[in-house]
Amino acid sequence: MKTHIWFLALIILQLNSKAQNKNGFDISNSILPKSEIKGGGPPKDGIPSINLPKFLNTQESPLSPQDRVLGVYLNGIAKAYPIKILNYHEIVNDYFNEKPVVITYCPLCGSGLAFDAKIKNKPATFGVSGLLYNSDVLLYDRETESLWSQLLYRAVSGPMVGASLQIIPIEMTTWKDWKESYPNTLVLSEETGFYRNYNQNPYPGYDTSSQLYFSVNHTDDRFQAKETIIGIEIGHTFKAYPFSELEKVGDSILMDTLQGKTLKIKYSSTSKSAVILDLQDNILPSVTSFWFAWMAFHPDSEVYFLKQK
Repeated sequence: MKTHIWFLALIILQLNSKAQNKNGFDISNSILPKSEIKGGGPPKDGIPSINLPKFLNTQESPLSPQDRVLGVYLNGIAKAYPIKILNYHEIVNDYFNEKPVVITYCPLCGSGLAFDAKIKNKPATFGVSGLLYNSDVLLYDRETESLWSQLLYRAVSGPMVGASLQIIPIEMTTWKDWKESYPNTLVLSEETGFYRNYNQNPYPGYDTSSQLYFSVNHTDDRFQAKETIIGIEIGHTFKAYPFSELEKVGDSILMDTLQGKTLKIKYSSTSKSAVILDLQDNILPSVTSFWFAWMAFHPDSEVYFLKQK
């Protein structure tokens, strides 16, 4: 009988230990429900980040005009990161002069964000944990092995739990559009140190399907799940601008106000991209993603609808 009780206690202990550890990460102090941190399939670093990125100039780039890129202009430097490369790596650890920046992309959420990569004033490097929350990538920093949610912009477990990352403005657009705006831009090279067929999409048909690979804790059927939106946070208030609504406005500048701040939403019907500007035409930090992802993280978000005359 005592042996039976001991064996049962050992099983419970092992199950509890497994629940506190996922993909090698200690999530015992997670601010997220542990049951909602899910394995995406690959192990830790199974999707390899790019840590020593190489770049080409515009003349050397093999990109086609309509290839999608994440574009960052910072400290007088413009760089483009092709989505077809990010699909395979999700994270690029980079520098703009002396400023460390981490470029992140989640193919499952269609979300691209750039962050200041300093943690407690020290440069950090990030990797792909292989874990997801709300179908979105959880990054980890190699210095403390804390997990960070891309779309929450903060650490959700580990020594840095609760700490936030500072968003850097980014554009998700076409290569043609980006290089016209920044003719001296650099572009991430396919010489990543890994053999991948970057011309082959590892998620064929995903962005046009209504199906999700992983469940989320809130859904909203006012738009199709993979509708592209641009979203912004002002004073802890969130608002999404679905591209299908912006398409009705066309290439005109849309003026809006959120929490007393005047915004200019600039949409391009040719590149199917948008940015949000202030009155001085500075690009504000925003998120371009799929509709389902934005609403999963911000279920109370305001949503822009074109007013009918």
